[in-house]
Amino acid sequence: MTGTAIPPNRPIHVGMPPLDMSGPPVSFFEFWPSWLFYAPIALQWCWLALRYRGPGLALLANPSFPDGGMAGESKLEIFDILEGKAKEATARWVPLTRTTADDADGAVDLETALRALRDKHIELPIVAKPDIGCRGVGVQPIRSVEDLRAYLIGFPAGASMVLQEMIEHEAEAGVFYIRLPGETKGSIFSLTLKYFPHVIGDGVSTLKELISADGRAGVLQHIYLPRHSHQLGKVLPKGEPFRLAFAGSHSRGTIFRDGAAFITQQMEDAFDDVAKSIPEFYIGRFDVRFESMEKLQRGEGFKLMEINGAGGEATHIWDRKTTLRQAYATLFEQNRLLFEIGFRNRKRGFRPPSIWRLYEAFRREQNLYGRYPLTK
Repeated sequence: MTGTAIPPNRPIHVGMPPLDMSGPPVSFFEFWPSWLFYAPIALQWCWLALRYRGPGLALLANPSFPDGGMAGESKLEIFDILEGKAKEATARWVPLTRTTADDADGAVDLETALRALRDKHIELPIVAKPDIGCRGVGVQPIRSVEDLRAYLIGFPAGASMVLQEMIEHEAEAGVFYIRLPGETKGSIFSLTLKYFPHVIGDGVSTLKELISADGRAGVLQHIYLPRHSHQLGKVLPKGEPFRLAFAGSHSRGTIFRDGAAFITQQMEDAFDDVAKSIPEFYIGRFDVRFESMEKLQRGEGFKLMEINGAGGEATHIWDRKTTLRQAYATLFEQNRLLFEIGFRNRKRGFRPPSIWRLYEAFRREQNLYGRYPLTK
């Protein structure tokens, strides 16, 4: 099953502030090609490299992360260094490496995976995702043993994955955190609220017709239709919601909203405590599931799904009401701070790796992308 039908009596976006769908469905730059949107950012990087006298300084932002978590980093390597509150707050996981192609039916890896999950007392459903990958690539919900078998069969031999407990809270957010080395207190630089898109059945229209007729989904049919290709002829009962995206990634069709107005001191204190329990971590984004906005504002009721390092982004810029000027202002400031953190860490005695390592990591990541299972 490639989508999620929700019973009519279960509300959507549970625990989230009401979703404001006024205004344009997407911003005019929201789905520009990456090379076009990030061209000014590349120019700024060149300037910052000259100003701070070090093109590899950004790789020093989080000295304990592989290359600072800039690109191609291993989720498992980051999970393995977690301590204290960060480890307690992270959803449980197990690692798995897909064996060679002679396990074509996935039987060997399936038994290994099920045994590892049992040992950690993790039950289905779970979330499966590549160890190396970003923007939601290859992420799938695994609700049955057959789902897991299919995921394993489609996963590239020799590559590693993360099998993580599924946090069933509907509410999800991206919390971008920054603390300068030498300072005792960090802050939340950006809060992004993530809303999973749905269409609602009318008892007559097919799923394809509902997607086409929806004000936002209709604009993004190139994302949703391939994902749900086996169900497009299905007629949903009247009032039944159908979830179009599982992965909390903007590029995979999830709706992002700027949540800055909901940041509280208690929330900042909670994430500051989590961040400071991670060795040599100064900048990055926590992707979290939470029970309710009220609890999140009190710094309670959340679980970390991923921790993105220097390559993470203040994703509130993908709110359709954010202007292009505001988006670039945010990214320019984020990158200035990134280099400032790297500069301070160099003064503390850390040495930046070669910038070619970043290129090699990026190439490795890109080579894997096309081989991963389809994102759900």
